[in-house]
Amino acid sequence: MTDAAPAALAMNQHAELGHDQDEIEISVVVPVYNEEDNVVSLWNEIRDALAPWGDRVEAIFVDDGSRDRSVERLRPIAESDPRVVLVRLARNYGQTAAMAAGFERARGRLIVPLDGDRQNDPAEIPHMVRLISENVDVVCGWRKNRHDAWLRSFVSRQANRLIGRVTGVELHDYGCTLKVFKAPFIKPVRLYGELHRFLPVFAHWEGARIAELAVNHRPRVAGTSKYGLDRTFRVVLDLLLVQFITKYRGRPMRFFMRWIWGSAVAGLLCAGSGLAGWIGAGWAGARWLTAALILAVGSVQLLAVALVAELLWRTYYESRDARPYRIGAIIRAGQPDRESAQSDPLQSASSGRRA
Repeated sequence: MTDAAPAALAMNQHAELGHDQDEIEISVVVPVYNEEDNVVSLWNEIRDALAPWGDRVEAIFVDDGSRDRSVERLRPIAESDPRVVLVRLARNYGQTAAMAAGFERARGRLIVPLDGDRQNDPAEIPHMVRLISENVDVVCGWRKNRHDAWLRSFVSRQANRLIGRVTGVELHDYGCTLKVFKAPFIKPVRLYGELHRFLPVFAHWEGARIAELAVNHRPRVAGTSKYGLDRTFRVVLDLLLVQFITKYRGRPMRFFMRWIWGSAVAGLLCAGSGLAGWIGAGWAGARWLTAALILAVGSVQLLAVALVAELLWRTYYESRDARPYRIGAIIRAGQPDRESAQSDPLQSASSGRRA
């Protein structure tokens, strides 16, 4: 694609959709945690990739409590370039909270999450934006040729298959952060815990039409990976919660009925086996089956309690309009550091409701 092609694409899309010339077209949200050797180069790549859109873009870097010099590297850029906003969280809250903070402050018609480790290639953004149309609301990146350890890639592929089967949203790569969303399909989503990888599912539940595009995936050249295989087990638990939220919202009894019936059938079978064992060998033959019955019932009860606890946690945040993070400072060109809730409109609003 020539340099003129992205520029023509940007102008045509903007004109067709009837947007103001001063309106922000694309917001790139970058969660950052200990990426001091990557952030400056990443901004340069974002700037070059989005050059056809001129000043109608913004890059929101959300520092998630970095303990290195990530903030020091980004501060001069944010203070001198009005297209760059640096949001510093008060401490390390995790990638989901960092993304939520960036999404809520994004002003663009399109919102593009991007990893801060430079493995996602910003040069792919114009190609993904080109797919956005009246018939496509979300474009998900697919790291078809991944540059990760084989075990991590294998586990990721299995997790993608599992998520697709459970949610009905079939994608090759849920773990690829690089995606393009029309803002109305991502701004209303309230993110908690580690639900950022399920963003396409939430968008689909809101009625979004989703496309997929194979994108360039690069090996990490600086810094260290923040991900381990332990997150695979957390994905399974999060998947259960996502299915409950999206498929059974407003009708939770249908979700629990399958577990209730399963527990009831298992209880009857165990009771029958225990009775047979007691008749044949006395209490010694039935005690293990009795223990299995108790454990099975207890597991179902714990599952129910866990889901209720998750929903209560969401209710706590949403009823108070609270956020699962706190802003340390917001740094942008022409403005001094804006400290926490006293100057951040979103934090101030939630603080007022809690008073």
